[in-house]
Amino acid sequence: MTANLLEQFLNAHDYDIRKSRNGRWIDQKCTMDELCFVADCVVVYLQEGGKQPFQSPDIWHTPYAIENVQRLFSKPDPTDKSTIDEYNKFFRQPLKMLAAAGVLREDGKKNNAIQFSVENEAALDYLSLRERNCLDFLCSYITKTLKDSGLWDAFESFLDEQTKENFKIAKDKFRQFCWDYTPISKGKKDEPNRIFAKVLNPLAVLHQKRGTVGGHMSKKIITLEDIKYNRTNFRDKNKNKNVSRQNALQADNVQEVIYDYNVEKAKRRLRKFNDMFNSGKSEITDSMSIGQQATHMHHIFPRHEFPAIADYVENLIALTAGQHLQKAHPAGNTQVIDKDYQYTCLISKTESIRKNLLDGIGEPLYDFLAFMIVLDTGLRTDFFETLPENDFAQVASGIDINFPNK
Repeated sequence: MTANLLEQFLNAHDYDIRKSRNGRWIDQKCTMDELCFVADCVVVYLQEGGKQPFQSPDIWHTPYAIENVQRLFSKPDPTDKSTIDEYNKFFRQPLKMLAAAGVLREDGKKNNAIQFSVENEAALDYLSLRERNCLDFLCSYITKTLKDSGLWDAFESFLDEQTKENFKIAKDKFRQFCWDYTPISKGKKDEPNRIFAKVLNPLAVLHQKRGTVGGHMSKKIITLEDIKYNRTNFRDKNKNKNVSRQNALQADNVQEVIYDYNVEKAKRRLRKFNDMFNSGKSEITDSMSIGQQATHMHHIFPRHEFPAIADYVENLIALTAGQHLQKAHPAGNTQVIDKDYQYTCLISKTESIRKNLLDGIGEPLYDFLAFMIVLDTGLRTDFFETLPENDFAQVASGIDINFPNK
Protein backbone atom coordinates (compact mmCIF):
# COMPACT_ATOMS: atom_id res chain seq x y z
CA MET A 1 0.00 0.00 0.00
CA THR A 2 1.15 3.52 -0.79
CA ALA A 3 0.13 6.85 0.73
CA ASN A 4 -2.25 7.44 -2.18
CA LEU A 5 -3.86 4.01 -1.77
CA LEU A 6 -4.21 4.69 1.96
CA GLU A 7 -6.12 7.88 1.20
CA GLN A 8 -8.39 5.94 -1.16
CA PHE A 9 -8.93 3.33 1.55
CA LEU A 10 -9.90 5.95 4.13
CA ASN A 11 -12.13 7.85 1.71
CA ALA A 12 -14.07 4.67 1.01
CA HIS A 13 -15.24 4.54 4.65
CA ASP A 14 -17.80 6.56 6.57
CA TYR A 15 -16.36 7.40 9.98
CA ASP A 16 -19.28 9.47 11.29
CA ILE A 17 -19.27 8.84 15.06
CA ARG A 18 -22.86 10.11 15.23
CA LYS A 19 -23.81 6.94 13.32
CA SER A 20 -21.38 4.41 14.80
CA ARG A 21 -21.55 5.73 18.38
CA ASN A 22 -18.01 4.39 18.73
CA GLY A 23 -16.25 6.10 21.62
CA ARG A 24 -13.10 4.05 20.96
CA TRP A 25 -12.43 5.18 17.41
CA ILE A 26 -9.19 6.50 18.92
CA ASP A 27 -7.85 6.23 22.44
CA GLN A 28 -5.04 7.19 24.79
CA LYS A 29 -2.75 4.31 23.75
CA CYS A 30 -3.01 5.10 20.05
CA THR A 31 0.36 6.81 19.55
CA MET A 32 2.25 6.39 16.29
CA ASP A 33 4.94 4.13 17.77
CA GLU A 34 2.52 1.97 19.76
CA LEU A 35 0.30 1.59 16.69
CA CYS A 36 3.26 0.58 14.54
CA PHE A 37 4.40 -1.96 17.14
CA VAL A 38 0.97 -3.51 17.63
CA ALA A 39 0.45 -3.76 13.87
CA ASP A 40 3.86 -5.42 13.56
CA CYS A 41 2.97 -7.90 16.31
CA VAL A 42 -0.24 -8.85 14.47
CA VAL A 43 1.69 -9.31 11.21
CA VAL A 44 4.24 -11.57 12.92
CA TYR A 45 1.49 -13.49 14.73
CA LEU A 46 -0.18 -14.29 11.39
CA GLN A 47 3.15 -15.10 9.68
CA GLU A 48 3.87 -17.64 12.40
CA GLY A 49 0.58 -19.43 11.84
CA GLY A 50 -1.68 -17.58 14.26
CA LYS A 51 -5.38 -18.20 13.72
CA GLN A 52 -8.18 -15.77 13.03
CA PRO A 53 -10.22 -14.45 14.67
CA PHE A 54 -7.82 -13.58 17.47
CA GLN A 55 -8.07 -11.80 20.81
CA SER A 56 -5.79 -9.14 22.19
CA PRO A 57 -4.04 -11.63 24.56
CA ASP A 58 -3.30 -13.90 21.59
CA ILE A 59 -1.07 -11.13 20.27
CA TRP A 60 0.71 -10.07 23.43
CA HIS A 61 1.32 -13.64 24.56
CA THR A 62 3.45 -14.41 21.49
CA PRO A 63 7.22 -14.72 22.13
CA TYR A 64 7.85 -11.86 19.69
CA ALA A 65 5.53 -9.47 21.54
CA ILE A 66 6.69 -10.60 25.00
CA GLU A 67 10.32 -9.96 24.15
CA ASN A 68 9.92 -6.68 22.31
CA VAL A 69 7.30 -4.93 24.43
CA GLN A 70 9.67 -5.22 27.38
CA ARG A 71 12.73 -4.16 25.38
CA LEU A 72 11.13 -1.30 23.47
CA PHE A 73 8.62 0.14 25.92
CA SER A 74 10.19 -0.84 29.26
CA LYS A 75 7.00 -2.71 30.14
CA PRO A 76 6.73 -5.53 32.73
CA ASP A 77 6.52 -9.19 31.73
CA PRO A 78 3.19 -9.74 29.90
CA THR A 79 2.97 -13.25 31.35
CA ASP A 80 2.68 -11.84 34.88
CA LYS A 81 -1.00 -11.99 35.87
CA SER A 82 -0.76 -8.57 37.54
CA THR A 83 -0.15 -6.94 34.14
CA ILE A 84 -3.36 -8.12 32.44
CA ASP A 85 -5.20 -4.80 32.72
CA GLU A 86 -2.18 -2.84 31.52
CA TYR A 87 -1.63 -5.04 28.47
CA ASN A 88 -5.29 -5.20 27.59
CA LYS A 89 -5.19 -1.42 27.22
CA PHE A 90 -1.79 -1.31 25.51
CA PHE A 91 -2.79 -3.75 22.76
CA ARG A 92 -6.58 -3.59 22.70
CA GLN A 93 -6.90 0.16 22.21
CA PRO A 94 -4.87 0.24 18.96
CA LEU A 95 -6.66 -2.94 17.81
CA LYS A 96 -10.06 -1.31 18.39
CA MET A 97 -8.97 1.80 16.53
CA LEU A 98 -7.79 -0.34 13.60
CA ALA A 99 -11.18 -2.06 13.64
CA ALA A 100 -12.99 1.29 13.68
CA ALA A 101 -10.91 2.35 10.68
CA GLY A 102 -11.64 -0.85 8.75
CA VAL A 103 -8.10 -2.27 8.83
CA LEU A 104 -9.32 -4.97 11.21
CA ARG A 105 -12.83 -6.26 11.86
CA GLU A 106 -14.56 -7.00 15.15
CA ASP A 107 -16.18 -10.44 15.09
CA GLY A 108 -18.17 -10.22 18.30
CA LYS A 109 -17.06 -11.56 21.66
CA LYS A 110 -15.98 -14.95 23.00
CA ASN A 111 -15.69 -15.44 26.74
CA ASN A 112 -16.23 -11.68 27.04
CA ALA A 113 -13.16 -10.98 24.87
CA ILE A 114 -13.39 -9.06 21.56
CA GLN A 115 -12.57 -11.17 18.49
CA PHE A 116 -10.56 -9.50 15.71
CA SER A 117 -9.85 -10.48 12.11
CA VAL A 118 -7.81 -8.74 9.43
CA GLU A 119 -10.01 -6.82 7.00
CA ASN A 120 -7.29 -5.15 4.91
CA GLU A 121 -3.91 -6.89 4.99
CA ALA A 122 -2.19 -4.32 2.79
CA ALA A 123 -3.12 -1.50 5.17
CA LEU A 124 -1.95 -3.53 8.17
CA ASP A 125 1.40 -4.24 6.47
CA TYR A 126 1.76 -0.56 5.62
CA LEU A 127 1.27 0.47 9.25
CA SER A 128 3.62 -2.21 10.58
CA LEU A 129 6.52 -1.09 8.40
CA ARG A 130 7.24 2.47 9.54
CA GLU A 131 6.22 4.79 12.36
CA ARG A 132 6.01 7.54 9.76
CA ASN A 133 3.34 5.52 7.95
CA CYS A 134 1.39 5.40 11.20
CA LEU A 135 1.65 9.16 11.62
CA ASP A 136 0.33 9.68 8.08
CA PHE A 137 -2.47 7.22 8.81
CA LEU A 138 -3.39 8.87 12.12
CA CYS A 139 -3.50 12.36 10.62
CA SER A 140 -5.61 11.27 7.65
CA TYR A 141 -7.89 9.04 9.72
CA ILE A 142 -8.44 11.70 12.39
CA THR A 143 -9.14 14.39 9.81
CA LYS A 144 -11.58 12.16 7.92
CA THR A 145 -13.39 11.18 11.14
CA LEU A 146 -13.70 14.79 12.30
CA LYS A 147 -15.07 15.84 8.91
CA ASP A 148 -17.50 12.93 8.71
CA SER A 149 -18.68 13.68 12.25
CA GLY A 150 -19.17 17.41 11.80
CA LEU A 151 -16.33 18.35 14.14
CA TRP A 152 -13.70 19.53 11.71
CA ASP A 153 -14.59 23.24 11.62
CA ALA A 154 -13.68 23.78 15.29
CA PHE A 155 -10.32 22.04 14.89
CA GLU A 156 -9.57 23.79 11.62
CA SER A 157 -10.31 27.17 13.20
CA PHE A 158 -7.85 26.49 16.00
CA LEU A 159 -5.14 25.27 13.62
CA ASP A 160 -5.66 28.37 11.45
CA GLU A 161 -5.85 30.90 14.30
CA GLN A 162 -4.21 29.65 17.47
CA THR A 163 -5.97 31.60 20.18
CA LYS A 164 -7.00 30.44 23.64
CA GLU A 165 -10.61 31.09 22.68
CA ASN A 166 -10.42 28.83 19.62
CA PHE A 167 -8.65 26.19 21.67
CA LYS A 168 -11.42 26.26 24.28
CA ILE A 169 -14.13 26.05 21.60
CA ALA A 170 -12.52 22.98 20.00
CA LYS A 171 -11.95 21.28 23.35
CA ASP A 172 -15.44 22.02 24.70
CA LYS A 173 -17.12 20.96 21.47
CA PHE A 174 -15.18 17.68 21.42
CA ARG A 175 -16.03 16.93 25.05
CA GLN A 176 -19.73 17.61 24.54
CA PHE A 177 -19.68 15.53 21.35
CA CYS A 178 -18.25 12.56 23.28
CA TRP A 179 -21.01 12.85 25.89
CA ASP A 180 -23.76 13.24 23.29
CA TYR A 181 -22.78 10.56 20.76
CA THR A 182 -20.62 7.95 22.52
CA PRO A 183 -20.99 5.76 25.61
CA ILE A 184 -18.57 8.06 27.47
CA SER A 185 -20.68 9.45 30.30
CA LYS A 186 -20.58 12.93 31.79
CA GLY A 187 -19.39 11.30 35.01
CA LYS A 188 -16.07 10.70 33.25
CA LYS A 189 -15.19 14.35 32.84
CA ASP A 190 -11.49 13.84 32.17
CA GLU A 191 -11.78 11.04 29.61
CA PRO A 192 -12.80 13.23 26.64
CA ASN A 193 -9.91 15.57 27.48
CA ARG A 194 -7.37 12.72 27.41
CA ILE A 195 -8.69 11.53 24.06
CA PHE A 196 -8.74 15.14 22.80
CA ALA A 197 -4.93 15.23 23.07
CA LYS A 198 -4.62 12.12 20.88
CA VAL A 199 -6.88 13.77 18.30
CA LEU A 200 -5.39 17.27 18.23
CA ASN A 201 -1.66 16.70 18.67
CA PRO A 202 -0.99 14.56 15.56
CA LEU A 203 -2.74 17.27 13.54
CA ALA A 204 -0.59 19.89 15.28
CA VAL A 205 2.53 17.99 14.20
CA LEU A 206 1.25 17.74 10.63
CA HIS A 207 0.52 21.47 10.44
CA GLN A 208 3.48 22.50 12.65
CA LYS A 209 1.20 24.18 15.17
CA ARG A 210 0.64 24.35 18.90
CA GLY A 211 -1.55 21.66 20.40
CA THR A 212 -2.43 20.62 23.93
CA VAL A 213 -0.33 19.67 26.96
CA GLY A 214 -1.79 18.90 30.37
CA GLY A 215 -5.25 19.95 29.24
CA HIS A 216 -4.13 23.42 28.20
CA MET A 217 -3.00 24.95 24.95
CA SER A 218 0.69 24.14 24.52
CA LYS A 219 3.18 26.96 24.79
CA LYS A 220 5.26 25.58 21.93
CA ILE A 221 4.70 23.88 18.60
CA ILE A 222 4.04 20.16 19.06
CA THR A 223 6.91 18.06 17.70
CA LEU A 224 7.08 14.50 16.44
CA GLU A 225 8.77 13.36 19.64
CA ASP A 226 5.97 14.90 21.73
CA ILE A 227 3.39 12.45 20.37
CA LYS A 228 5.41 9.25 20.76
CA TYR A 229 5.21 6.83 23.65
CA ASN A 230 9.02 6.59 23.62
CA ARG A 231 9.98 10.23 23.33
CA THR A 232 13.75 10.41 23.83
CA ASN A 233 15.74 10.47 20.60
CA PHE A 234 18.91 8.42 21.03
CA ARG A 235 20.74 10.57 18.47
CA ASP A 236 20.29 13.63 20.70
CA LYS A 237 23.27 13.48 23.04
CA ASN A 238 22.68 16.92 24.60
CA LYS A 239 21.32 15.66 27.89
CA ASN A 240 19.42 17.90 30.27
CA LYS A 241 21.72 18.75 33.16
CA ASN A 242 18.96 17.87 35.62
CA VAL A 243 18.80 14.29 34.33
CA SER A 244 21.06 11.86 36.15
CA ARG A 245 23.78 10.12 34.17
CA GLN A 246 22.24 6.74 35.01
CA ASN A 247 18.80 7.76 33.76
CA ALA A 248 20.32 9.28 30.63
CA LEU A 249 22.18 6.05 29.91
CA GLN A 250 19.01 4.03 30.45
CA ALA A 251 17.14 6.27 28.02
CA ASP A 252 19.93 5.85 25.49
CA ASN A 253 19.86 2.07 25.91
CA VAL A 254 16.10 1.97 25.25
CA GLN A 255 16.51 4.07 22.12
CA GLU A 256 19.36 1.86 20.88
CA VAL A 257 17.09 -1.15 21.35
CA ILE A 258 14.32 0.58 19.37
CA TYR A 259 16.83 1.36 16.65
CA ASP A 260 18.00 -2.26 16.45
CA TYR A 261 14.40 -3.48 16.42
CA ASN A 262 13.52 -1.18 13.50
CA VAL A 263 16.57 -2.31 11.54
CA GLU A 264 15.78 -5.99 12.07
CA LYS A 265 12.13 -5.38 11.22
CA ALA A 266 13.10 -3.77 7.91
CA LYS A 267 15.33 -6.75 7.10
CA ARG A 268 12.55 -9.18 7.95
CA ARG A 269 10.07 -7.31 5.77
CA LEU A 270 12.44 -7.28 2.78
CA ARG A 271 13.17 -11.00 3.23
CA LYS A 272 9.45 -11.78 3.31
CA PHE A 273 8.79 -9.62 0.25
CA ASN A 274 11.71 -11.07 -1.68
CA ASP A 275 10.69 -14.63 -0.85
CA MET A 276 7.11 -14.02 -1.96
CA PHE A 277 7.61 -11.95 -5.08
CA ASN A 278 11.16 -12.73 -6.26
CA SER A 279 11.21 -16.45 -5.41
CA GLY A 280 13.88 -15.77 -2.80
CA LYS A 281 16.48 -14.93 -5.47
CA SER A 282 19.12 -12.23 -5.27
CA GLU A 283 18.28 -8.76 -6.51
CA ILE A 284 21.58 -8.89 -8.45
CA THR A 285 22.16 -11.52 -11.12
CA ASP A 286 25.80 -12.62 -11.37
CA SER A 287 27.96 -15.74 -11.04
CA MET A 288 27.42 -15.87 -7.27
CA SER A 289 23.65 -15.77 -7.53
CA ILE A 290 23.22 -18.85 -9.76
CA GLY A 291 21.40 -21.59 -7.88
CA GLN A 292 21.63 -19.72 -4.59
CA GLN A 293 18.96 -18.12 -2.40
CA ALA A 294 19.20 -14.55 -1.13
CA THR A 295 19.54 -15.11 2.61
CA HIS A 296 21.42 -11.90 3.46
CA MET A 297 19.77 -8.48 3.67
CA HIS A 298 22.63 -6.07 2.98
CA HIS A 299 22.84 -2.36 3.83
CA ILE A 300 23.84 -0.56 0.63
CA PHE A 301 25.00 2.42 2.68
CA PRO A 302 26.54 0.85 5.79
CA ARG A 303 24.67 0.99 9.05
CA HIS A 304 27.65 2.19 11.11
CA GLU A 305 28.28 5.12 8.77
CA PHE A 306 24.66 6.08 8.02
CA PRO A 307 22.55 5.16 11.07
CA ALA A 308 19.74 7.54 10.07
CA ILE A 309 18.81 5.39 7.06
CA ALA A 310 19.69 1.96 8.46
CA ASP A 311 16.03 1.04 9.04
CA TYR A 312 14.86 1.99 5.52
CA VAL A 313 13.94 -0.99 3.35
CA GLU A 314 15.03 1.23 0.45
CA ASN A 315 18.60 0.98 1.81
CA LEU A 316 18.51 -2.83 1.94
CA ILE A 317 19.11 -5.30 -0.86
CA ALA A 318 18.63 -9.07 -0.86
CA LEU A 319 21.89 -10.88 -1.70
CA THR A 320 23.26 -14.39 -1.54
CA ALA A 321 25.80 -15.18 1.19
CA GLY A 322 28.59 -15.19 -1.39
CA GLN A 323 27.60 -11.83 -2.83
CA HIS A 324 27.37 -10.31 0.61
CA LEU A 325 30.57 -11.65 2.18
CA GLN A 326 32.81 -11.75 -0.87
CA LYS A 327 31.68 -8.93 -3.14
CA ALA A 328 29.82 -6.34 -1.02
CA HIS A 329 32.25 -6.81 1.89
CA PRO A 330 35.64 -7.97 0.57
CA ALA A 331 37.08 -10.89 2.56
CA GLY A 332 33.95 -10.86 4.73
CA ASN A 333 34.99 -7.65 6.53
CA THR A 334 31.63 -5.99 7.22
CA GLN A 335 33.37 -2.72 8.08
CA VAL A 336 34.59 -2.39 4.49
CA ILE A 337 32.46 -1.67 1.42
CA ASP A 338 33.48 -2.44 -2.17
CA LYS A 339 32.55 0.82 -3.93
CA ASP A 340 32.10 -0.77 -7.35
CA TYR A 341 29.69 -3.34 -5.95
CA GLN A 342 27.91 -0.63 -3.96
CA TYR A 343 27.23 1.12 -7.26
CA THR A 344 25.89 -2.14 -8.71
CA CYS A 345 23.64 -2.52 -5.65
CA LEU A 346 22.25 0.99 -6.12
CA ILE A 347 21.43 0.46 -9.78
CA SER A 348 19.83 -2.93 -9.06
CA LYS A 349 17.86 -1.52 -6.12
CA THR A 350 16.59 1.32 -8.29
CA GLU A 351 15.23 -1.25 -10.73
CA SER A 352 13.66 -3.32 -7.92
CA ILE A 353 11.87 -0.26 -6.57
CA ARG A 354 10.78 0.82 -10.06
CA LYS A 355 9.26 -2.59 -10.73
CA ASN A 356 7.44 -2.50 -7.40
CA LEU A 357 6.03 1.02 -7.74
CA LEU A 358 5.40 1.24 -11.49
CA ASP A 359 5.06 -2.33 -12.76
CA GLY A 360 3.13 -3.59 -9.74
CA ILE A 361 5.56 -6.41 -8.98
CA GLY A 362 4.43 -7.51 -5.53
CA GLU A 363 2.41 -5.57 -3.00
CA PRO A 364 3.67 -1.97 -2.67
CA LEU A 365 6.62 -2.06 -0.27
CA TYR A 366 8.78 0.88 -1.18
CA ASP A 367 8.33 4.63 -0.95
CA PHE A 368 9.84 6.85 -3.64
CA LEU A 369 10.46 9.79 -1.30
CA ALA A 370 12.12 7.48 1.23
CA PHE A 371 14.43 6.19 -1.53
CA MET A 372 15.35 9.79 -2.38
CA ILE A 373 16.23 10.38 1.29
CA VAL A 374 18.42 7.27 1.23
CA LEU A 375 20.22 8.44 -1.91
CA ASP A 376 20.73 12.03 -0.72
CA THR A 377 21.98 10.81 2.65
CA GLY A 378 24.23 8.05 1.35
CA LEU A 379 25.68 10.07 -1.54
CA ARG A 380 25.86 13.26 0.56
CA THR A 381 23.94 15.42 -1.86
CA ASP A 382 20.63 17.24 -2.20
CA PHE A 383 20.16 16.25 -5.84
CA PHE A 384 17.44 13.65 -5.39
CA GLU A 385 15.00 15.59 -3.17
CA THR A 386 13.96 17.74 -6.15
CA LEU A 387 13.23 14.88 -8.57
CA PRO A 388 9.65 14.33 -9.79
CA GLU A 389 7.93 11.37 -8.16
CA ASN A 390 8.70 8.02 -9.78
CA ASP A 391 11.09 9.51 -12.36
CA PHE A 392 13.44 6.55 -12.26
CA ALA A 393 15.34 7.60 -15.40
CA GLN A 394 16.55 10.70 -13.54
CA VAL A 395 17.24 8.62 -10.44
CA ALA A 396 19.59 6.34 -12.39
CA SER A 397 21.21 9.35 -14.05
CA GLY A 398 21.59 11.04 -10.65
CA ILE A 399 23.35 8.00 -9.22
CA ASP A 400 25.84 8.12 -12.11
CA ILE A 401 26.42 11.83 -11.60
CA ASN A 402 26.73 11.79 -7.81
CA PHE A 403 28.40 8.44 -7.13
CA PRO A 404 32.03 8.98 -6.04
CA ASN A 405 34.63 8.31 -8.75
CA LYS A 406 32.01 7.53 -11.41
